[in-house]
Amino acid sequence: MFPSPSAHRAAPPGRLVAALAALVLVLAACTGSASATPSPSSPTAVATAGPTATPLATPTPAFPATLTDDEKTAVTIPAEPTKIVSLTPAATEILFALGAGPRVVAGTAFDDYPPAAVALPDVATYTSVDVEKIVGMEADLVIAGGNSFNPPEAIKQLRGLGVPVLVLYATNLAGVLADVKLIGGAVGLGDEAAAMAATMQAGFDAVSAATAGLDNPKTFYELDVSTGPIYTVADGSAYVEMIEMAGGTPITTGSKTDFAIPLEKLIAADPQLILLGDAAYGVTAAQVKARAGWKVMTAVKTDAIRPVDDIIVTRPGPRLVEGLRALALAIHPDLVLPSAAPIPPVP
Repeated sequence: MFPSPSAHRAAPPGRLVAALAALVLVLAACTGSASATPSPSSPTAVATAGPTATPLATPTPAFPATLTDDEKTAVTIPAEPTKIVSLTPAATEILFALGAGPRVVAGTAFDDYPPAAVALPDVATYTSVDVEKIVGMEADLVIAGGNSFNPPEAIKQLRGLGVPVLVLYATNLAGVLADVKLIGGAVGLGDEAAAMAATMQAGFDAVSAATAGLDNPKTFYELDVSTGPIYTVADGSAYVEMIEMAGGTPITTGSKTDFAIPLEKLIAADPQLILLGDAAYGVTAAQVKARAGWKVMTAVKTDAIRPVDDIIVTRPGPRLVEGLRALALAIHPDLVLPSAAPIPPVP
């Protein structure tokens, strides 16, 4: 999920695994994010909220280039990559949006956008990376997810075999923009990446300006309830940043590392609005209203229960502006947003 997504020290159970596949880092975010995939006991891929930064132009480096990734590792890329492997859905989207899609030779089992990425050979799942297959493809750049979104031992093994690996782990929206530029520099498309980041920043700013001065309803963002626990937004996570920019007051778990909230605490918080990030998995407003104990909440009493597209809200890639706009319109259905400048077309 919003990892950037997004690393998980333990794989989340049930629908949460699929619902949080992104960000990630991401944000999982990145990101995110997944949409990286935070676990109930781990921070999202994009974990710490903070102000977005205006991206600066990043000149395309001459190769060989040495870049510092999000884990502060200096990675040397000998020549402009021609065989790129992406190990997160967010990185895949960024690469295609920048125009590097034809050079991507493999991706993950969860790449669902753009359509051309779906057909890529899969070399990564939630828990594994096929190092042997990546080496056999003669990959000259691998882009991975940090905070254990991809197994650290696989990253270490690839580097030991001489494969350059950039690890991404955005901690907020500004980090997502920085990662766009980092990828652009790594593949020789620094100018294009700087332009994309600037367009995304303008989109974030436009939504924030449009929601300024509005009422900020107490908002519960539902990630998953299919296994019993109620999973929602952790303190300091990028969800907090997104919901606040979209004009809501997020209800959080009270922990920076735990995504589960007790029903008693949720009832006490009394959400005025419930957003169903798990709507894509069949969760409906009618089901929410039928849950034991939920009928006392203001949002349930007033039918303020709305679905949202969790992938674009939590995946730290080019469509994150769409995700923020979708959040704002879910929180404020009568909001009029200015048209968003298009992200460069996917080839």
